[in-house]
Amino acid sequence: MELNWEGIFVSTASLMVIGAFHPLVIWCEYHFTQRVWPVFLTAGLLCLLAALLTQGLLSILLGLLGAGCLWSIRELKEQAKRVARGWFPKNAKRN
Repeated sequence: MELNWEGIFVSTASLMVIGAFHPLVIWCEYHFTQRVWPVFLTAGLLCLLAALLTQGLLSILLGLLGAGCLWSIRELKEQAKRVARGWFPKNAKRN
């Protein structure tokens, strides 16, 4: 019986992308505010375009990364609300 490891690999990569973007969104909102969203949009669209032009696991990973970038746009806005509520610290050096 041959085992198919791709599903395990993709699920692990998915958890890693989610785990990486959570603190990245917090860090970006702290240092740059939610106005950094065009960077996430550009990166997400480029990753999705690259996913269309590649094959195999690389295409899947680029798709995951692109979707993570696009989802982070929403999370930046939510993070700004959490900061306004006092759930996360506000950057005192920022206006």
